[in-house]
Amino acid sequence: MALTRRLTQLLSGGGSIAVAMAVMNVSTYGFTMIAARLLGPKSYGALASLMATLLVITVLQLGLQATAARRIAAEPEHVAQIEKTILGVTYRASLALGVVLLILTPLLNAVLRLDSILTAALVSVVSIPFTIMGGQAGILQGERRWNALSVLYLLSGVPRLVIGTALVLWQPSELSALIGTGLGACAPVVAGWFFLRRPRDPGVQSEEHGFRRVMRESFHNSQVLLAFFALSNADIVIARNVLDEHDAGLYAGGLILTKAVLFLPQFVVVVAFPSMSTVGERRRAITLSLSLVAALGAAVTLGALLLPDLALIFVGGGDYDEITDELWVFAILGTVLSMLQLLVYSVLARRGARSVYLVWAAFVTMVLLGLAASSLDGLLTVVISVDTVLLAALLAISLYVTRPAPAPEPVGAPPLS
Repeated sequence: MALTRRLTQLLSGGGSIAVAMAVMNVSTYGFTMIAARLLGPKSYGALASLMATLLVITVLQLGLQATAARRIAAEPEHVAQIEKTILGVTYRASLALGVVLLILTPLLNAVLRLDSILTAALVSVVSIPFTIMGGQAGILQGERRWNALSVLYLLSGVPRLVIGTALVLWQPSELSALIGTGLGACAPVVAGWFFLRRPRDPGVQSEEHGFRRVMRESFHNSQVLLAFFALSNADIVIARNVLDEHDAGLYAGGLILTKAVLFLPQFVVVVAFPSMSTVGERRRAITLSLSLVAALGAAVTLGALLLPDLALIFVGGGDYDEITDELWVFAILGTVLSMLQLLVYSVLARRGARSVYLVWAAFVTMVLLGLAASSLDGLLTVVISVDTVLLAALLAISLYVTRPAPAPEPVGAPPLS
């Protein structure tokens, strides 16, 4: 009963976040499937490369969100100053990113083989609302305004599905799909402005929440998240280089289940992060949320083990039946990654500066060992092993850092003999 009560307290308001993020992910997936069917392999291949580029760019969005949420949750008495500074940093960072991407337009056009300068240039425009939403969402997350944050997540998916599908139906091209994505990304920004429009009491001011320090933390957080992004996506690139096309395709199919397990408990990370940023709640938040993430992953893994044919439907159907017996292993990989993601965010919450080196080291290790693999099972073993070792290391560090302080000895107590 006590554990249930603590989980309820920790995740109060998490129901709306869970539903909103589920709708967001389903909408995004739906638009991807519709675009793939309407555009055909050639144009969809170009769109997929554009979406992958935007995914990398979102590390700045997530870095800003983590910075805002941590600072507000840790020091709520400075919320007015933090909000003003975060929004200032967010607007400047989004414009700077847009300018950099605009300058890199010819390079993007060449690397992604778009054959369209206009499409490549549009990436710079779309990146701006993506980044602005990060700062807005972080403020709402830090204040634990779950209903408002849920609206932002809903608007991150549904408008993209509706507007993007309409434009692709009207003009089937990667340019139309990208325009739809950009217009859809404006919806949560407008909602964020609406929720944050009210005037604030200036409150207590602190040099700690000045522009430069907030900017520095935001870039640090973005670097940490980039390390996790690189680690969690490196295996598919390795598979393309060490396996034949057939086995690489099977591995990619198995990763669909892995990514589903990774994204399933994202709402836990969002709701638990403010508590992990508060010294008094940090240790309990980590242990309880980690237990919940592990339980969700274990449930999916057990389902994939007992009902592999059902799991195969979600992976891609009969074309992938050769990995039916390994699907539960891909679910284990997703569980490990989802737990790793939570611990990476706990590092951001406690401002751990050195733990990121472990993530980059794991990435390098995975690449080196993965390139020596010669089979699908061998690569899967390498990836799970490296991720599990990193998980154990980050968990040990987190539990050590957040251990309770020893009780002070009574004043005047006699020495122990």
